[in-house]
Amino acid sequence: MIHAQGGIAERPPVPGQPAHVRLERLSALWFQVTGLLCNLECTHCLVDSSPRNTSMLFLDRATVQAYLHEADLLGVKEIYFTGGEPFLHPGMPTLLADALAIAPTTVLTNGTLITPSMAQTLQHISDRSRYSLEIRVSMDHPDEAENDRLRGRGSHAKALRAVLRLQEVGLLPIVTVTEYFQNGGPPLFERFLAMLKREGVQKPRLKMLPVFHIGKLEDPRTGGAVSQAMMADVDPLMLQCAQTRVITAQGVYACPILVGKKQGLLGSASLRGSPGVDLAHHACRTCYETGMSCANT
Repeated sequence: MIHAQGGIAERPPVPGQPAHVRLERLSALWFQVTGLLCNLECTHCLVDSSPRNTSMLFLDRATVQAYLHEADLLGVKEIYFTGGEPFLHPGMPTLLADALAIAPTTVLTNGTLITPSMAQTLQHISDRSRYSLEIRVSMDHPDEAENDRLRGRGSHAKALRAVLRLQEVGLLPIVTVTEYFQNGGPPLFERFLAMLKREGVQKPRLKMLPVFHIGKLEDPRTGGAVSQAMMADVDPLMLQCAQTRVITAQGVYACPILVGKKQGLLGSASLRGSPGVDLAHHACRTCYETGMSCANT
């Protein structure tokens, strides 16, 4: 994959029919718990979240519990909550406790709503659980001005404050970074580590994501479908759609990247009967080329 300030270099279309990937096993279950509603409006959001995007409803506890039960029967290994901004959901602590009764659980957040009280609540939930609770806080640049240019004024300071608050109560959050700014100079990973240590983060943890041309960075010229021929010698378990499903108020999606896209909506009310997915969206090309996963590892 060729990175540049504007993204990935243009490629010719891929010939042939899109590959079809079925659910081989359920390793990770995601909940789009607040739909696409977010208190920030990042210029590069993968799923077009914003303070005005109410096109997808919040999930209620009964729905979450029903899918948790089914996922447990299928041997799920990890559970994730995302949005939108998950902490806009008034029942988020309760939903986390429900999930932690089943499997290790992660919540992806911009960090701006993690108050001292919420940090304490998360610590109490974690302490009472037999499984681990992970908090992933999104940032995009170690420099405050560059970060806030994408994520909004004050977002860098609030996210960093959340990381430190979580550290104070004994939780070690993961900072999630999109490689949008990787255009020369020291690697972004190293710059982030240096910044976090300088700000007092004792054991920095980073998750790096490639640039996806989807959502607010939609650009069909960046790849094309993943064809059947391209998958001929590839283990489908290298792709997260072979072992991941996402629950939304609209139905079941194949992966977190394709939430809100017709190519990713499977429409099944059941995880066990979830159909496979055609790798027809150009964002699928990024997963194919990089082997990335939205999971923590």
